[in-house]
Amino acid sequence: MEIYSILIVAILAFFFALTKSAWITKLDSGDDTMKKIAGYIAEGAISFLRAEYKALSVFVVIVAIIIGVLAEEETSHWLIAVAFLIGASLSATAGYLGMKIATRSNVRTTQAARYSLAKALNVSFSGGLVMGINVVSLGIIGIISLFLLFNNVDVVFGMPKWEMHKVLEVLIGFSLGAESIALFARVGGGIYTKAADVGADLVGKVEANIPEDDPRNPAVIADNVGDNVGDVAGMGADLFGSYVSTILATMVLGLTVTDMNKNFSGINPAVLLPIFIAGIGLVFSIVGSFFVRIPDDKGSPQRALNIGNFGAVALTALAAYFLIQYAFDPTITIKGTVYDSVNIFYSIIIGLAVGIAISLVIEYYTGKEYGPVKYIARQSLTGGATNIISGLSIGMISTAIPVIILVAGIVSSYSIAGLYGVAIAATGMMATTAIQLAIDAFGPIADNAGGIAEMSHQPAEVRQRTDILDTVGNTTAAIGKGFAIASAALTALAMFSAYMNTTELKAIDISNAKVLGGLLIGGMAPFLFSAYCIRAVGDAANKMVEEVRRQFREIKGIMEGTAEADYQKCIEISTNAALKQMILPGSLAFVMPICIGFIFGAESLGGFLAGVLVSGIMMAFFQSNAGGAWDNAKKKFESGVDINGQIYYKGSDPHKAAVVGDTVGDPFKDTSGPSLNILIKLVSIVAMVIAPLIV
Repeated sequence: MEIYSILIVAILAFFFALTKSAWITKLDSGDDTMKKIAGYIAEGAISFLRAEYKALSVFVVIVAIIIGVLAEEETSHWLIAVAFLIGASLSATAGYLGMKIATRSNVRTTQAARYSLAKALNVSFSGGLVMGINVVSLGIIGIISLFLLFNNVDVVFGMPKWEMHKVLEVLIGFSLGAESIALFARVGGGIYTKAADVGADLVGKVEANIPEDDPRNPAVIADNVGDNVGDVAGMGADLFGSYVSTILATMVLGLTVTDMNKNFSGINPAVLLPIFIAGIGLVFSIVGSFFVRIPDDKGSPQRALNIGNFGAVALTALAAYFLIQYAFDPTITIKGTVYDSVNIFYSIIIGLAVGIAISLVIEYYTGKEYGPVKYIARQSLTGGATNIISGLSIGMISTAIPVIILVAGIVSSYSIAGLYGVAIAATGMMATTAIQLAIDAFGPIADNAGGIAEMSHQPAEVRQRTDILDTVGNTTAAIGKGFAIASAALTALAMFSAYMNTTELKAIDISNAKVLGGLLIGGMAPFLFSAYCIRAVGDAANKMVEEVRRQFREIKGIMEGTAEADYQKCIEISTNAALKQMILPGSLAFVMPICIGFIFGAESLGGFLAGVLVSGIMMAFFQSNAGGAWDNAKKKFESGVDINGQIYYKGSDPHKAAVVGDTVGDPFKDTSGPSLNILIKLVSIVAMVIAPLIV
C-alpha cells in the first residue's frame, strides 16, 4: 500500500496546481493593449509548439516501433515501446502545460507590477510553481503507474510474472521517451528564442539605439514567444526528463542492495526509495512555496526565493532520515559490502549539499553584484572583443570549483554507500525539483512581463519592478542550469554503472584501441553537438537581422511609431529555423551510441559514454555560466557601471559592447549549454536500451 500513498500525493499535487492555475487566470490582465500583446505572444507560442510536436510525433512513433521490434524477450519486452510513448507524451505535456500557464502569468505579472513588487513576485512565482508541480507530479504518476503495470503483468496481461530487473529494464523506455522529447524541445526552443533575441538586440539596441522590448522592433514579439517555447516549454520537458531519469537510474541500482528483512509490499525498499524521496520532496516543495513572499518593494526577491528553496531542502532532508529508518534494517549489503543503512541518508545529504554548493558558486560567477560580472562589464570599455574574451575566460574558470565539488560528492557518497550512494545523492539533489523549477520558470515570466510593460507604454516604475525580477531570474536560471548539469552528471554515472552491470563489464580498458577510440569520439561529441546548436542560432539570427533591417528600411513610419511592425514575419523565421535545424544535433544522441555499440562492441561504447560524460560536463558548465555572466554584465549598465571613475549607462559605447557579448552568450546559456545535460543522460539511456543486443 505504501507506493499507492505516493501516487495519491502526486495526484493531489496535480489538482493543487490546477487550482493555482485557475487563481492566476482569474487575475486582472490589464488594459486592451496589454491583452493584445499578450495574445500575440500566446498565439505564437502555441503555434510553434503544435508544429514542433507534430514533427516530433512522427519521430516518436518510428522509434517506438523500432524499439518494440528489437526488444529481446529475455531481458526486455515490446511493452518498452509503450513506456517510450508514454514518457514522450508526458514530457511533451509537461512542456505544454508550463508554457500555457506562463503565457497567462506574464501579462498578469505586468498588471500586478503596477501596484507593487510584492504582488508581481507572487504572480510570477505562482506561474512557475504551477509548472514545477505539474512536471514533478506527472513524472511520479507516470513512473508509479507503469511500475505497477509491469510488476503485475501476470494479473493484467496473463503473462508469466517478470523478475524485477526486467520490470526496470522495460521501465527505462519511459525515461528514453522523456529525454528524447526533452532534447528536441530544448534544442528547438533554444534555436527559436535565441535567433529572435540576437536579431532583436543587434539591430534594435546596437544599430537603431532603441530600448529593449520596444514595440517598433519587429523581432520583439518573436523574442517574447521564444522565452516561452525555449525557457519554459523546453525547460519543462528538460526537467521532466532529468527528474524521471534520476529516479529510474536509482531504482535500477537499488537491485544491488541485498540482505534486507524489510520490504514495501514485497518489493525491495532500495528500489522504491527514490519514489518515496520524490514524494516527500514534492510535499515540502509546496510547503516551501508559501514562504516565497516579500512585504513590500524594499523586500529582496532573491532572499525570499532562497528561503523557500532552502526551507524545502531542509524539511525534505529531515523527512528522508525517518523514511530510511523505517524502510531499512540497521545494516545493508551493496554488492557484497556491508554498510550502515544510515549511510543512505548521508548520501542524500551529500547530494543536497552538492546541489546547494554548486548553486552558490554559480550565483557568484553569474550574479550582478559579484566580481566576475563586474569584471566583464569593465572590460566592455574597450569594445566587444575584450568583453567576449573576458566572458570566455570567466566561463572557463567557472568550471573548476563546481567540478571539484561534484567530484567530492561522487567520491564521498561512493565511499559510504557504493554506487547506490551516488545514485541516491542524485535523487536527493532532484528531490525538491518542484520548487527549484518554480524559481527557474518565474524568470522567463518576469522577462515577458517586462516586455509587455515596455510595449504597452506602462509607467516607468512598472518596468523597474519587472526588471528587478528579471535580473533575479537570470541568476536563478543560471543556478537552475547548474543544478541540472550536476544532477545529470550523477544520473549519467548511475546509468553508466547500470550499463556496466547489464553488459557484465568489470572495467573500461583504455589501452584497447577500440575503447580509446570510443573515448575520444565521446569527448568530441559535446563539441560537435554544441557547434551545430550554435551555428543554427547564428544562421537563423542572420536572417532575423536582415528582416529587421528590411522592415526599418521599407516600412514608413515604423520608427516614428505611426506604423506597426510585421511581427509575424519574424515569428515565421524563428519557427522555420527551429523546426529544420533541431533535427541534426538532436539525432546525434541516438546515432552515435548505436553506431559505436553495434560496430565496435560494448566495451568501446563504454569508453564513448565516459568521454561524453567528462567532456559534456565541462562544456555545459562553461557555456551556461559564461552566458549568464555576459547577460548580467549587460544588465549592470542599467544602474550604471563605474569604469575608471566614469559612470556608463544604457546606450553608451561600453553598453553596446556588452550587448554584443550578451548575444554571443545567448546560444551558450539557452541553447547548447542546457541541452548538453540532456545529451549526457540520453546517450547513457540509449546505451542501456541497446545493451542486451550488443552483449
